[in-house]
Amino acid sequence: MFKAFAQRLYLRIWLAVVIGVAALTLVVGWAWQVAEEHHASNNASPTATAREMTITDAEGKVMVQGPFERIRRGEEGEAPRFAIEGVDGRTYFLEMTPRVSSNMGNRSPGAHRPSGGHDWAFWLRSPFGFLWLLGLVGVAVAIGVFPIIRRLLKRLENLQRSVQRFGEGDLSVRVATEGRDEVADLARQFNAAASRIEELVQSHKSLLANASHELRSPLARIRMGLELMGGDASVVKAKAEIQRNINELDQLVDEILLASRLESPEVDVGSVELVDLIGLAAEECARVDADLDVQATQAVEVPAIAKLVRRAVRNLLENARRYSHGAIRLQLAREGNMAVIRVEDVGPGVPPAQRERIFEKFYRLPGASERSGGVGLGLSLVRSIAQRHGGSVVCEDRLDGLQGASFVLRLPLKL
Repeated sequence: MFKAFAQRLYLRIWLAVVIGVAALTLVVGWAWQVAEEHHASNNASPTATAREMTITDAEGKVMVQGPFERIRRGEEGEAPRFAIEGVDGRTYFLEMTPRVSSNMGNRSPGAHRPSGGHDWAFWLRSPFGFLWLLGLVGVAVAIGVFPIIRRLLKRLENLQRSVQRFGEGDLSVRVATEGRDEVADLARQFNAAASRIEELVQSHKSLLANASHELRSPLARIRMGLELMGGDASVVKAKAEIQRNINELDQLVDEILLASRLESPEVDVGSVELVDLIGLAAEECARVDADLDVQATQAVEVPAIAKLVRRAVRNLLENARRYSHGAIRLQLAREGNMAVIRVEDVGPGVPPAQRERIFEKFYRLPGASERSGGVGLGLSLVRSIAQRHGGSVVCEDRLDGLQGASFVLRLPLKL
C-alpha cells in the first residue's frame, strides 16, 4: 500500500522535502555534538590541568596552592567540584554552591534537586535544545509545504485523469484551467487539441454516415435497371455478376452505417430486452447449416438489443462459413454470470499474431481475396456490439485441437 502511495508525484516531492529537512537536522545536530565534545576535550587537556589555584585568607596568607582539575562540571542544579593538589602533597576539594535557576522558587541556594525527578532543563541545554529547535523547524516545514505541493500536483492528477478518459474514447472531456503557470498552459493546450480532435472525428463520422446513406439511392436505381433488363441468355451471366456486386455494396453500406452508430454512445440503436440466446442461435444456425451444441441446462437469457446480438452471431457464423472446409459448430454455454457463444470452423485458422488485428476495421488476413466476400467490417462490428453490451469477443484455438478458428463471444447474463 505504501508503495502505491509513494508512486504519487505529490507524495514523492513532499517526501523529498521532508527527507531533506531531516537530513539537514541530523547533520547540524551531529556537527553540534562534535563541537561540544571538542570543547570538553579541550577543557580536560594537560594544559588546563597545569594551571594552579591559590586560596588565601583575609590577610593574604596562602592556605592552599597547587594545580587543580575540575572533576564535575557545574550544570544547572549541580555544584561544580574541583580537586587541588597542594604543595604539601595532600589533595583538597573545592565545591561551589549550585547555580539557582529562576524557576526554583524559594528553594534555598544549597538545596539539591530530589533524586528521581525529571530534569527537563537537561533536555533544553545544548546540544539537545538545538536539536529540538531543528526538529520543530523540520516538522513545521513538512506540514507547511504539504498543502502547497498537494494543490500544485492535484491539477496534474486532474490532467492525467482527463487524458486517460480521452484515450478511452470520451472525446468531450476537458480540463479546468487554473492559474498561469506551466500546468495551466498544459491544460489549455490539451483542451485545444482535444477540441480539434473531437471536431475531426465528428466530421469524419458525419461524412461517412452521409456518404453511406447517399449510396443507397444509386444502388436502388441500379437494382431497378437490372429488373428491367431482358432475360436473354447473353445477359443472364452479366446480370448475376452485377447483382452480386450490388449485394456486396449494399452490405458494405449497411455495415458502415451500423459501425458509425455504434461508435457514438449517445445514438439510440434500439431498446434493451431479454434475448433468448438458445432460440436465436438455433435460427441463425439453421440459416447457414451449422451444428448447434447447447450445454446449458436452463434458459440462457441476456439483457441486450436483439437485432444487434443477432447481427453479431450472424457475422460470426458467416465468417466461419466463408473460410471453413467442413462443418461449423456453435456451442452455447453458461460460465458464471456470462453467456458464452463459441463458433468453431474447420479452416486455415488465424495466426496468433493476427488474432487481435482481425477485429480492426477493414482489416483482412494476408492473402484473402475480395471475391471471397467480406470487407473487413464483420468482426469489427461483433466486437463493437459485445462492448456495447458489456461483453467481449476473442479468437482462440479450437477446443479439440483440430485446425481451425474458434471465436468466443461473451455477454452478461440476466441477474
